[in-house]
Amino acid sequence: MKIVFLTPGTGSYYCGACMRDNALARELHRAGHDVTIAPMYLPLTLDETTLAGAENVPVFFGGINVFLQQKVALFRHTPAWMDRLFNSTRLLRWAASHSHMTSARTHGEMTVDMLNVEASPLRKELDKLLDWLSAIVQPDLICLSNALLAGFTPELKRRLRAPVALFFQGEDTFLDGLPEPYRTQCWAALATHLATADALLAPSRHYADFMTRRLGLAPGAIEVVANGIFLEGYAVADAPPAVPTIGYFARMCREKGIEVLVDAFIVLARDLGDTTTRLRIAGAATAGDQPLIGKLQKRLADAGLAPRVEWRANVTREEKISFLRSLTLFSVPTLYEEAFGLYVVEAMACGIPVVQPAAAAFPEIIAATGGGLCVPPNAPAALARAWRDLLADAPRRTALGHAGRLGVEKLFSAPSMSAQFGLVAARLTRSAK
Repeated sequence: MKIVFLTPGTGSYYCGACMRDNALARELHRAGHDVTIAPMYLPLTLDETTLAGAENVPVFFGGINVFLQQKVALFRHTPAWMDRLFNSTRLLRWAASHSHMTSARTHGEMTVDMLNVEASPLRKELDKLLDWLSAIVQPDLICLSNALLAGFTPELKRRLRAPVALFFQGEDTFLDGLPEPYRTQCWAALATHLATADALLAPSRHYADFMTRRLGLAPGAIEVVANGIFLEGYAVADAPPAVPTIGYFARMCREKGIEVLVDAFIVLARDLGDTTTRLRIAGAATAGDQPLIGKLQKRLADAGLAPRVEWRANVTREEKISFLRSLTLFSVPTLYEEAFGLYVVEAMACGIPVVQPAAAAFPEIIAATGGGLCVPPNAPAALARAWRDLLADAPRRTALGHAGRLGVEKLFSAPSMSAQFGLVAARLTRSAK
């Protein structure tokens, strides 16, 4: 089977959807399928081995070309050599590092155009993608990495006569953050185009049900294919760290709950009397995240806790695994409807107990694995108390860590994800014949 993934890249920081697509594509390739990942907007930024041949695939709808074509009619007719120049990897990564400078209005306009791409100023880019897919890939199945690409579905099916599977991956937060009238326009366009996809997939039952309600879909319209990771390199440490250590590994932004994390650590030290535990914070940090990071570092310094907190941005896969294995507990207290949270599975794969909000997909993942606890969301004091209690109970931590590791092996590995998706793919391609 020939399968193509259309996957938006970030260009400058690691993205859960990119990692999911790469892991799934590699596992499908290992199973004998012919798989291609076509990056959209920006180059993919991964901390693991990429799918073989991925370096030879051009970026489609390159971020600079899309911006210029949307703003200035002249660029909708530029020659191919100029488009290729704007799509250079170095230039796109530079643009990604400055993406925080783009206005909310520009984001809204661009999202509306992408969801109505056939009639948008971006028709030239769509034709380039369709021509390449028709001539080079000729797929049996097309996978759209997130629902914001739903506007591509009608033309993909018309030109390529192949079924389309569409993944959900946290679109609600982005759409709800757009200013009006773009927010309403985008939700309406999304609901319209979803009807043309052959399969709708979400990484958790929570998010499937959540988006079913938001979009007014029929019950059961969205199937679940749980995310998974490659377990190579992930292993339980031989011994716990000499000094108790709480870890956070995600993008260093407000939505991921980093403020809640810092406030909880201050409560743990100031109100609960902890004098030894350390906090390690790692993950992606864009230029737009720096003001918040500086504010939180000052808050910790004012509390006299700066020496007990470590910050590490944009680490490699090996550094990430080493980081996770150095922890006693793990928390990313997100503030939004997280569709999955690969970081939780990665921590569990290293045998680290997790303490997560009793919201979004976390209760589902923790119930399935038994690898952690849930606390009320956006509640620093409750999070701090849960940390204190677990730090004082080594046997319970060991049991949670063991259960989490086994649960990931069984339910959230790349082979498990590939097996679930394979059933969907086989059904779609049979129906298309």
